[in-house]
Amino acid sequence: QVQLVESGGGLVQAGGSLRLSCTASGRTFSNYAMGWFRQAPGKEREFVATIVRNGGDTYYAESVKGRFTISRDNAKKTVFLQMNNLKPEDTAVYYCAAAFRQRPGVRSSEYDYWGQGTQVTVSS
Repeated sequence: QVQLVESGGGLVQAGGSLRLSCTASGRTFSNYAMGWFRQAPGKEREFVATIVRNGGDTYYAESVKGRFTISRDNAKKTVFLQMNNLKPEDTAVYYCAAAFRQRPGVRSSEYDYWGQGTQVTVSS
């Protein structure tokens, strides 16, 4: 089992920045690729970003590319999502997820463990 706890969400004005963190406990963190997803009210959960086990490769949704950066610190068992130039359409609950594989994709079904989510609200 892997337990994931997100933090860092909040209310920010458009154009602002937030940094989300997700700290893991349980099994060896470095065995898992990590991802961030988000879900806005009335919408399906969507992929945001993913990072491979050693942090050497990342992949982003087109909607956040160039504005968001995913990173990880395996020694601290933590994955981060730096969000810059936030837009009102980024408002959602953000979830981190862990996949027991080297390179997961963009589908939520490819991830094995999920955090409880953290709310991000961007005002216009």
